[in-house]
Amino acid sequence: MVIAQRLCFACTSMIASFGKAFVFVDLLYSGNIARPARLNSKKITEKDAGPSLTVRGNEFIDGIKKNLEVICPATVSCADVITLATRDAIALAVGAKYNVPTTRRDGTVSDCGLVSLPEPSLTVSQAFQFFRNKGLNMNAMVTFLGAHSVGVAHCGFFQDCLSNFQGTGKPDPTMDSALVSKLFKTCGTQFRPLNSDPTAFLDQNTSFVMDNEFYKQIRVKKRVLQIDQELALDKSSADIVSTLASNALGFQQNLAKAMVKRGNIEVLVGNAGQIRKKCRVINK
Repeated sequence: MVIAQRLCFACTSMIASFGKAFVFVDLLYSGNIARPARLNSKKITEKDAGPSLTVRGNEFIDGIKKNLEVICPATVSCADVITLATRDAIALAVGAKYNVPTTRRDGTVSDCGLVSLPEPSLTVSQAFQFFRNKGLNMNAMVTFLGAHSVGVAHCGFFQDCLSNFQGTGKPDPTMDSALVSKLFKTCGTQFRPLNSDPTAFLDQNTSFVMDNEFYKQIRVKKRVLQIDQELALDKSSADIVSTLASNALGFQQNLAKAMVKRGNIEVLVGNAGQIRKKCRVINK
């Protein structure tokens, strides 16, 4: 069902305007977008799980939903808000423009145990297992990780690669030495709580643009996260990286297709679930 069948024009315009502030939310590692993370003070929820703590932009989703409930109450689910805001965020970062179906509904269960996200230190084969379990192929995984063209990572996720890679007492030898020195000045060796941990841009060149520069960077060993460098080195993904690095339009087209497919995985529709009044809590 097209957007117009579910959303009034004012609603979609509002989502687009808030989407400008949503550009740097981690688009692909925010869990199942058909069942967004929730906040419930009585138990440990998806939103409280470790991987969810680095997801930014929740306040903007709250703002979108609050205004939507005034204009068209009980009409737009939080799942659709996240899907549409993600679409607009990518477009506003000069990325792919694509249409997405709506009519998703929100989940009624929130449990931190439901959050299962690949760690940034995994090998390509280990990370691919996560994507394959969602019905996605290697090309989709490499494309999704290209969204690291925008956004940042906390030092704690890659700090060991700068001075003590796999316990060697030395930096990761597959990493550009100049970038190691630059990042070490930001991160040092001290581990800090997440709320005070410095960050670094995942794409050190075009940090605010959703383009294929990410692939060019990892081909010359200028990566931040270990999994990103692994993409360029592993024989199962290296050819895909090379193709996307030399085809800017191809990356945008692949990303659009992958995002639409990802948004249709494990979706609640019809009478399943609910349309929440507030994205952080289940309706009473």
